[in-house]
Amino acid sequence: MTKSISTKTTSALIASSLLGALALTAASAAHAAPVMQPAASEKCYGVAKAGHNDCAAGAHSCAGQSTKSMDKTSFVYLPTGACGKLAGGMTKGM
Repeated sequence: MTKSISTKTTSALIASSLLGALALTAASAAHAAPVMQPAASEKCYGVAKAGHNDCAAGAHSCAGQSTKSMDKTSFVYLPTGACGKLAGGMTKGM
């Protein structure tokens, strides 16, 4: 009985580890490259929260890599015209 419980527990741990590794790989892949610019959108600098940027000018090259909120070099894509309505929003990076 102990052996079957141990085997089941081991199998569950291996499956859990594999799922965790897959999730980590997927998360890394999601932040591995710049995000493609959607149609009818513009880059809006200075409004993204840390780790929620689409890309940046100079500081880093990939989505999700900003380390501070409202970074004037990091941008998010917003519908055309929306950036100018946000406090701190700029369509050109610094």
